[in-house]
Amino acid sequence: MSELSGTAELPTTEDTVALGTELGASLRAGDVVVLSGPLGAGKTVLAKGIAQALDVDGPVVSPTFVLARVHRARRPGAPAMVHVDLYRLLDQDTVDLLAELDSLDLDTDLDDAVVVVEWGEGVAERLSERHLDIRLERGSDTEMRTAMWQWSRP
Repeated sequence: MSELSGTAELPTTEDTVALGTELGASLRAGDVVVLSGPLGAGKTVLAKGIAQALDVDGPVVSPTFVLARVHRARRPGAPAMVHVDLYRLLDQDTVDLLAELDSLDLDTDLDDAVVVVEWGEGVAERLSERHLDIRLERGSDTEMRTAMWQWSRP
């Protein structure tokens, strides 16, 4: 996907995964993806699609209680995916994401991975000049979701 920004309507879970796969195809090592939106908007489902595009080991589940999970690449030389969830850290005034990730001893270099951060808006962008912001919204009384994305310009 060569578009710097876009919007999509996502009526089903499968559509959300498909968008993640499409967006994930353009990611490379060192990229950061910031997923934002309310609870239940589909952030983890979108991360599953990104993982499919990157061809990493799964399963991809919400890392809320462990903060981060590393999904190893299946192909030599391909980037791993580090899936991060900052929800538990939202109530802290200042979050040093690099220090938090370093304290987890993830056994991977973030420069060699694609970092997908849920609830990281305003924090995760500091990890990389090249990042993809994806906002997911869910309509009231409906399963319809809307995704809006924008690539940064380094």
